Amino acid sequence: MEGKKPKILLCEDDPNLGMVLKNYLELSDFDVTLERDGRLGLAAFQREHFDLCLLDIMMPHMDGFTLAEEIRDVDPDIPLFFLSAKTMKEDIIQGYKLGADDYITKPFDSEVLLMKIKAILKRNDDLNKESDNKEFEMGSYHFNPKLRELSHKGQTQTLSPKENELLKMLAEHMNDLLPREQALKKIWGSDTYFNGRSMDVYIAKLRKYLKDDANIEIVNIHGNGFRLVVPVSA
Repeated sequence: MEGKKPKILLCEDDPNLGMVLKNYLELSDFDVTLERDGRLGLAAFQREHFDLCLLDIMMPHMDGFTLAEEIRDVDPDIPLFFLSAKTMKEDIIQGYKLGADDYITKPFDSEVLLMKIKAILKRNDDLNKESDNKEFEMGSYHFNPKLRELSHKGQTQTLSPKENELLKMLAEHMNDLLPREQALKKIWGSDTYFNGRSMDVYIAKLRKYLKDDANIEIVNIHGNGFRLVVPVSA
């Protein structure tokens, strides 16, 4: 992100809060696009590239939860925060189930929000700047983390950043235990229950990608983590 301001999509139907937050973030060196309903927010997301989304939940035309589902269909890894006056446990759980990185209830401290935004963007930046060029042979698969490519018999699957980083950690611990907390803290930033559920979804995706070699298995070591089992060549 050097030399380039991170881009934030802010969807907030309260014009006063929206402009105050937009101005505050722009003073903090972010490029902010403000939309006042979910439908316009989706159009902006489809039109431009963003580094992070801040979504109000109660918006006209399309609510924040629906907008989040549409965004996740396009980019499953983009950091996503909900901003909401809804404090019911069910709403918060729904937000995390939709893949939120944070659920911030109104009123909130703008400085705390700024610190959270900076922390998650730094985490993603660090993941993308991994300098280790090591490639992995896993049974009949070839994995190139630098290019985010998993190849099998002439077919190549391009992995999302989180899929790539999780498979890389599993490959680095090949035939050994990858502790659950270690993966959660490095890739998701914390080992909360909801992040753990998110990681389980990514493990399921990786199992699907590796299904064409029956000798490869990602084993769940209950309560501890995962083990990528790959036969050792003689």
